[in-house]
Amino acid sequence: MQVNTPGFTMFRWKSRLFRSRVYLSETLMAEDTTTALIEKQEWLDTAADTLQKAVTSAYEAGGEAGQRIKDAMHGTWLGHPLHAAVTDVPIGAWTASVVMDAIDEMSPSSGMKAGADTALAIGLAGAGLAAVAGLTDWSATDGRARKIGLTHGLLNVAAVGLFTTSFFMRRADKRTEGRALSAIGFATSMLSAWLGGKLTYSEQIGADHTVGQHFPNEFTRVLADSELGEGQMRRVEVNGSRALLAKRDGHIYSIAEVCSHLGGPLAEGEFTGTEVRCPWHGSCFSLEDGSVIHGPATHPQPCLETRIQDGQIEIRSR
Repeated sequence: MQVNTPGFTMFRWKSRLFRSRVYLSETLMAEDTTTALIEKQEWLDTAADTLQKAVTSAYEAGGEAGQRIKDAMHGTWLGHPLHAAVTDVPIGAWTASVVMDAIDEMSPSSGMKAGADTALAIGLAGAGLAAVAGLTDWSATDGRARKIGLTHGLLNVAAVGLFTTSFFMRRADKRTEGRALSAIGFATSMLSAWLGGKLTYSEQIGADHTVGQHFPNEFTRVLADSELGEGQMRRVEVNGSRALLAKRDGHIYSIAEVCSHLGGPLAEGEFTGTEVRCPWHGSCFSLEDGSVIHGPATHPQPCLETRIQDGQIEIRSR
């Protein structure tokens, strides 16, 4: 006999809400525990120092060509990190491979076998590009994000190793063992993907750090012209947001002062010609339009209009 009184219905919904809150609380606790465990691994810092130096040295050894490749791997040409886009290839392909393995297990089909093997191979090919792009982005991180990122990468290496072994076992007619390794590899890649989400949504790696900087729509005074010398940069605040002022050949340029990569202070960076380089990770921006000249940044800087009125520098959103 089912009871559907208003009081019972309300009790049922409150019970569901309570269980949802408990589940959410347990999930958040698990995330905090995982992050705390990663942070305690001191060996990750040692490994990260060595690997970051190796990646940086490799690109620097390539000179201008190395810089172009580095920018391409960051995704400066794409307007957002390349890694985020290309990871869909291995994850999607491996998901399809595991699904086709499961279907073939329930109802053997030569077409499913061939499809699963092909999808696995496509995933391995895509993983190569995703790895290079991800490693390039990770080389410009620090703090907690660096440790989480390295763990994310190591899990991906393990997943690739499992899928590679699975591929060759399939070719050796050891399909059962190959399927088992694919399943373990897929679980490993999902754990790695979870950490990737942590990097994006909690650590804001790859996000545009100029979001939240709001500049006036009308010209607003920010600094006396006499206080900004030729070849100098200054940080000014307006409406709670930080703008960068720079003077070159008598012309005043202005862009958002918070670096779009990881929020570095551009006013403390290097000012050359009409370009500014972030002091934290070396992102280079044009002062003329805020565009990215060199990564790791992929998002342009908001660019502001400037003018001088009664000896005062005024700026507004472009």
